[in-house]
Amino acid sequence: MESLRPSEHIRQRLVERVRAVFNDVEGGEQPVPVSDDALFAKDTPIRLVHADVVSMMIGGVRSLLLQMLHPHALQGVLDHSNFRADMHGRLRRTARFIAVTTFGHRDEAARVIERVNSIHSQVSGTLPDGSAYSATNARTLAWVHVAEATSFLEAYLRYVRPTMPFAEQDEYFRQFAVIARALGADPVPETKNEAEKLMREMRGDLATSLAAREIAELVLNQKPKGAPPGVQAALGTAVVDLLPPYARTLLDIEAPGLSALPARIAARSAGRTLRWAFRQR
Repeated sequence: MESLRPSEHIRQRLVERVRAVFNDVEGGEQPVPVSDDALFAKDTPIRLVHADVVSMMIGGVRSLLLQMLHPHALQGVLDHSNFRADMHGRLRRTARFIAVTTFGHRDEAARVIERVNSIHSQVSGTLPDGSAYSATNARTLAWVHVAEATSFLEAYLRYVRPTMPFAEQDEYFRQFAVIARALGADPVPETKNEAEKLMREMRGDLATSLAAREIAELVLNQKPKGAPPGVQAALGTAVVDLLPPYARTLLDIEAPGLSALPARIAARSAGRTLRWAFRQR
């Protein structure tokens, strides 16, 4: 039996480590198989953006921090999840939902969307001020969606493809809108300009809170199993660097300053390495 070349052995080990971070390997969970009958065609913007591991990690954490600034989304997490005890598990499940709805068979995508809608129908309660909240609220879902979509794309633009044409960026929002509407979000942007406008309009819905700041600290200091500590620290700095200034203010997070440059270099290097490992362009 022919032994693997050193470079191939390194590549396989990297792939295994990344899959261990994003899949519950001990529970027998396997990576999402890429289907020829997915909701979105191969090499379209949403497939390209969502395929990059490092930019999706940075964008995913950025989007979570933005989402926690919405009192309704925050309270739903506090009341109906074990986020603090199983933060990595929650992030991993979110990543799997994105993977299935982007790359999986369209029937499986429909099933996971239905499952999430069913879970949302059971998530409701009362805010500290006495007003009611529900995870099925279309406007709250709109914020969750636009925080995700803008974060994923902004990280991709910074760390993978800064010259992505505006037409393809708009197509990314049109494609992602399919999933957002299936989840009940409204309004849903279909262009980058619409997304940026919605983000500005919804600023008034956001608020600072001790709980949001605590979650931000937990998320930025997480240590996922299998992730090298140095890389994780660099990615955390990259997340803060990519956050809008108003979000850093509300979350009481300082801008990274001079540490942003080495974090960007480390994130770009990690991204190139993983694209090589997964044999992506």
